Formats: sequence, C-alpha cells, structure tokens
Amino acid sequence: MARDKSQFVCRECGAAAAKWQGQCDGCGSWNTLEEALATAVSRRGQAPVSVAPSARAVKLSDVQAKELPRIATGSDEFDRVLGGGFVPGGVVLIGGDPGIGKSTLLLQALVHLSRSASTLYVTGEESVEQVALRAKRLALETSALTVLAEIQLEEILGQLMAQKPQLVVVDSIQTMFSDELTAAPGSVSQVRECSSRLTRWAKESGCTVILVGHVTKEGTLAGPRVLEHIVDTVLYFEGDSQASYRVIRAIKNRFGTVNEIGIFAMTERGLKAVSNPSALFLSPGHLGLEGQAPVAGSCVLVTQEGTRPLLVEIQALVDTAHIPNPRRLSVGLEPQRLAMLLAVLHRHAGIGCFDQDVFINAVGGVRINEPAADLAVILAIVSSMRNRPLPKGLVAFGEIGLAGEIRPAPRGQERLKEAAKLGFSRALIPSANAPKKPIEGLEVISVARLDDALAHMRD
Repeated sequence: MARDKSQFVCRECGAAAAKWQGQCDGCGSWNTLEEALATAVSRRGQAPVSVAPSARAVKLSDVQAKELPRIATGSDEFDRVLGGGFVPGGVVLIGGDPGIGKSTLLLQALVHLSRSASTLYVTGEESVEQVALRAKRLALETSALTVLAEIQLEEILGQLMAQKPQLVVVDSIQTMFSDELTAAPGSVSQVRECSSRLTRWAKESGCTVILVGHVTKEGTLAGPRVLEHIVDTVLYFEGDSQASYRVIRAIKNRFGTVNEIGIFAMTERGLKAVSNPSALFLSPGHLGLEGQAPVAGSCVLVTQEGTRPLLVEIQALVDTAHIPNPRRLSVGLEPQRLAMLLAVLHRHAGIGCFDQDVFINAVGGVRINEPAADLAVILAIVSSMRNRPLPKGLVAFGEIGLAGEIRPAPRGQERLKEAAKLGFSRALIPSANAPKKPIEGLEVISVARLDDALAHMRD
C-alpha cells in the first residue's frame, strides 16, 4: 500500500504548501512549515469518521437541550476547574512545567474513578514499574486501575477498542506517534494527527480523554496552536514547581467557566485541595496574627478568578535607580500596565517615579490578569515610596482609567463579602461598586478619583 501523500503546513497561520520552503507564503514567518498528512486516510484505506455524526439542519428552538452528566474526580478543587467534573466524550488538555504535579494529580483522580468506572492510564514517558512506584509512594489503592506503556497511536487505539474504558489519560501527547507519518514524535504534524484521532475516538465512543501536554520555556503549551482548538478544555498549572502549592487555571472550557482556578498543596501523599486559598497569598500581618503588623509597600487585593473571589497580597518596592533608565518589573501582573499606571499616578496625583526603580509582585506566584488590580497596585507603590504602611485591615480593588477615574469591577458584592468573611474591616472600592446595604463588620469607602483614593491612605 502506498504511503499517504504529505503536505507542509505552517504552524502559525495554517497555510499549506506542496513542498517545504523556508518562508511561509501566507504569513511570511520563517521556518514554520511542518509535514502533515494531505488527506487523513486510515491504515485500512477507509475515510476517517467525522467528529460529529451527520445530521440534517434543524431549528435551534427545536433542539431539546439537556444537562450534561458529570463524573466527579474526588477533588473539589479539580471539579471546580473542570466545571463540575469530567464530561463523557470530552477531551481535556492539561499542561505545566516538568515536575509540577500533572501526572500525580491525574493518577490520583484515575485511582478514585477506577472504583466506579473503567479507566486506562497510557504512559509514554514512564514505564509501568515507575507508575507503580509513584502510586505506592502516594499510598494509592490501584487494584482496579489499568496501565498501558505505549507510544504508537494505532496500538493505543486498538487497546481502546478492545477495553472500551470510560476515562483515558494519555501522558503525554508529545510522546505519541502515528506510523502514517514520517515525522518524529513531538513534531507539529504528529501532535496534530494524534490529538485529532484521539478526539474522534472520544466523540464516537463517549469516552473521556485527558491529554497531558508539554510546555515551552515561555510557559505556553508546546506544539501547534490547533491542539488547543481541537480539545474541549485546556488547563494550565501555574506557580513554581519548587513551592509547596499548585494553581490550576482553566484557559478554555466548553463545559464550564473560563479562568476558574483550583488550588492544591503538594504533600507526601500527593496533591491535596486547599480549603482556604486566600490564606496562601496573604502575609501574617494581613491575617491578623498577634505580633505581626502590616509593612510598607503591601496592599491586599480582592480579585475574581472565575466564580471565586480571592484575596491576594500585592507587594511593591520603590527604590532609587542607579542607572540612567529605571527598571520596571512586574511579576504576576501585566507588565505593560505598570508603565501606564505610573504615568497616571504622575499626571493625576503629582507623584513621579522618574528616578525610581519600581518592582511589583503578586505574592504566591498567582497570575492576575484583570484590570481591577490597578488600585491595589497604585496604593502599594505609594506606600513603598512614602515608607508608610496602609491602614490595618484594608482591602482594595478597582480599575484606573487614563483620566484618573476609578472604574467599577465586576461582582463587587461577592468580593466585599469574601473580605468581610476573612476579617478585613475596611474596603476601598469604586463608587459604582458601593453596596446598597451595609456589610456587617466592613467599612466601605467608595471613591471616584485617584486623588480621593490616596487621601484615604492615612488612618
């Protein structure tokens, strides 16, 4: 049987070419063409089955929508990120740095699920003995869990057809290869082909497939961007692999909330869900412990991660610059936004940082993407410049505009209730987020302009 015809596809824009060339004609990028199948034909010469079965067009109002069943993983935090649990026929892609806990978390989940469902753990990076040693180290009961050490896609699909499991973990997709392609495992064409065929199997059989993906040095998933478009859910591990806790964020979720996070602590018995995640990101002074007082350059932000309000400590260090160009460094927050906030601070509050190095850090390694962190960042910067701590028990949130106005943040009521529940007594918030009814134990200070907010820094 003749080998299938190949083409070369750009991993940046998807443009195809009959032969390899240095520059893509579609987007102009260099060295982005990778070999792929021109026509996806199975080894038996049959056309591949489509992801969704053929059906006639119908009116959307005639469709009887029903709630999707969920398969609980045994971990409340993992279920929260997934939107309630695994969905039958769904495909989940989970990525993270090496050693951060991807395999550990999935092994724990499969062991729990194997008690009530048929499961299969496909490992391409470790031997069966290594998986067994990890399970023994974590003290897991693995009598009902099936493990397969294989990297050839056709062999894996054969095992899936024979065993018909309800949940499958493929660890990792970069190690798998199809013998229909000449490219090496981990190449763009192999990753695209293997993930596409596993997705087709999931949709046809109703089996839940969980793919483990490698990440690049920039922290993004390795392989073609189309990999994230194929799957239903994309999860990222955040944080330092050397730290004692892990953060999982949902970047894409067709069955739940995007940007939802789950927080785990790494212990000798694996990853354990954290019941009070806000305590991880606050210093002892903010938690009200005796003998601990707030320090200058620190402000507590009430951020919203998915459906969960979370309290995070924002730290700032402003110091005299010893080079002509002062440094601007932001860790855990958007770097480009820091320069804008410093310009607004000078223009509308008369506080300049021209000869100062400015360093911003979100404590705990959590990444904050929402603009509602602006007010807390400004307060921390001014506190550090003046070497004066903020009032004890203060939290803040709000977006700052270029005109110096403080814009509202979504779900302000939920943020305030979370702050009050953790014992904070004062909240500095935008005027538009002022609650209609007072919140017990919490003094709410609503401001409309940046200079008004800075005036409330004093006790």
